[in-house]
Amino acid sequence: MIMWKEQDNKLHKEYKFLNFTQAFAFMTQVAFAAEAMSHHPEWTNVYNRVSFNLTTHDAGNIVTQKDRLLAERIDEIAKDYMHDA
Repeated sequence: MIMWKEQDNKLHKEYKFLNFTQAFAFMTQVAFAAEAMSHHPEWTNVYNRVSFNLTTHDAGNIVTQKDRLLAERIDEIAKDYMHDA
């Protein structure tokens, strides 16, 4: 699995899925996890790709432990989908 890349005070990663439905299902699970952590990602979705830029806005737009924990959780969720991609 591709690692998160830290650049310009953000953690970045892109995931590719088989189709839009799979990408959307992944995003839905990430949304629930992010809400539970009260840490919401900057993300984009185009068809079967989901890209993230994680940074902590209330810490001055830098990468913090909150971002690293959310990145770990996102990777855990992605494992349920990546075996098909």
